[in-house]
Amino acid sequence: MQEAIDIAATKLASEVTCDRFSEKGWTRVSVYVPSEREVTVYVNLKELVTILCTPTKLNFLVIGFLYSEGIISGMGDVAMMRVCDDESEVDVRLANPEFEAPKKRRLTSGCGGGYSFQTEGKKVESELVVAPEEVLSLMKLLQDRMDLYRFSGGVHASALSDTEQLLVVAEDIGRHNTLDKIQGECLLKELPTKDALLLSTGRISSEMLLKAAKMQVPVVVSRHSPTGSAVLLAEELGITLVGHARGNRLSVYSHPERLGCTSN
Repeated sequence: MQEAIDIAATKLASEVTCDRFSEKGWTRVSVYVPSEREVTVYVNLKELVTILCTPTKLNFLVIGFLYSEGIISGMGDVAMMRVCDDESEVDVRLANPEFEAPKKRRLTSGCGGGYSFQTEGKKVESELVVAPEEVLSLMKLLQDRMDLYRFSGGVHASALSDTEQLLVVAEDIGRHNTLDKIQGECLLKELPTKDALLLSTGRISSEMLLKAAKMQVPVVVSRHSPTGSAVLLAEELGITLVGHARGNRLSVYSHPERLGCTSN
């Protein structure tokens, strides 16, 4: 009960009423649903993008987004960042005052229809090997850490792991946002992402793979199916792509040797 109160107090969920049908007929009940907010990011006083997100860890979200989209190469590029009091705007000033936003943008498959500037990824080179049983165990750990999901549902979760424990966990209404929050937290806390595992409850798309490649993560795992483009891109980028990881089963779509697969 205290955990539920704490989550509601941080404005991550809102209490609403709904009419619920069951074998007993209709009843009106109070339930919690995840909050969402539009957050507009300004870079050097110019509007860059508006992100639809869960209003938590906004500093991590924005830094991770700027890094994964190639706008910054590290925290040394950021002179100042301020999250406005109402959390509707984030003001970022770069060390380079001559920064110009990329002209080319593409609509992503993310929740809320986000935008991406990044279209290419760097190939991942890694000697990491992990057992299927370890991957499945880590997915179970992620499910145990999904506090907001258990409280309200309606959100995705992702985590970065060193194969033994979950180092960073993020929840958000947007799949892409969870990866940006992880990337941003790692940058701000100086946590390495190379040679780690990336786990997600959401569908893995090509844009998600590009964010993983930016982290130099060799293994990406999801509870759901990847897209066809994601499978092709994972093969090209040297990333082991794992889907349908739940219970005691999983499917490997690219570079299965990292999971000890010898069936090929």
